[in-house]
Amino acid sequence: MINWIWMSMLITGLVFAMITGRMEEVNEAIFEGAQEAVTLCLGMISILVFWLGMMRIAQEGGLLKLLSRVLSPLVQRLFPEVPKEHPAMGYILSNMTANMFGLGNAATPMGIKAMEQLKELNGSKDEASRSMITFLAINTASLTLIPTTVIAIRMTYDSANPGEIIGTTIAATAVAVTSAILIDRFFHWRRVQRARAK
Repeated sequence: MINWIWMSMLITGLVFAMITGRMEEVNEAIFEGAQEAVTLCLGMISILVFWLGMMRIAQEGGLLKLLSRVLSPLVQRLFPEVPKEHPAMGYILSNMTANMFGLGNAATPMGIKAMEQLKELNGSKDEASRSMITFLAINTASLTLIPTTVIAIRMTYDSANPGEIIGTTIAATAVAVTSAILIDRFFHWRRVQRARAK
């Protein structure tokens, strides 16, 4: 579905540019955008490689296991339907840890695996389970302690202090994830009340 949305936006933009006689501007924007993308990617590679390396060191040193152990009681309360030793729990914890370090690219595969495992627990139904909805809400809000990707972008564009956003990022993502959990719990409670009323 998303492919069709992007394709329709692209075609609409090109048709509009042809009608208004602005195809030259579109061509310039395409080449400038491609150049910016390469510059941005090259700038981000170094910082992402650094933090992925740090994550690997943390993993080998046992820091991620310790962090997972600390988060485990909280995650079990957020996902009461998921058995403690189920693979989904490990993927959820790994996803949350990667998101905390601002490594969205590393968190995505773990998030997909977590969703696959949660779907299996749901009997492979097309309808999302309570755990799937909760995970999506938390993953979208994702508490971030070190916004690695944003720092990399700020470094690429010569920010005077790329790391100054860390405090505000922690505050903003803490509010976002708390709101996501509260909203998720409210709608779950409402669904339970409706089911009881029937």
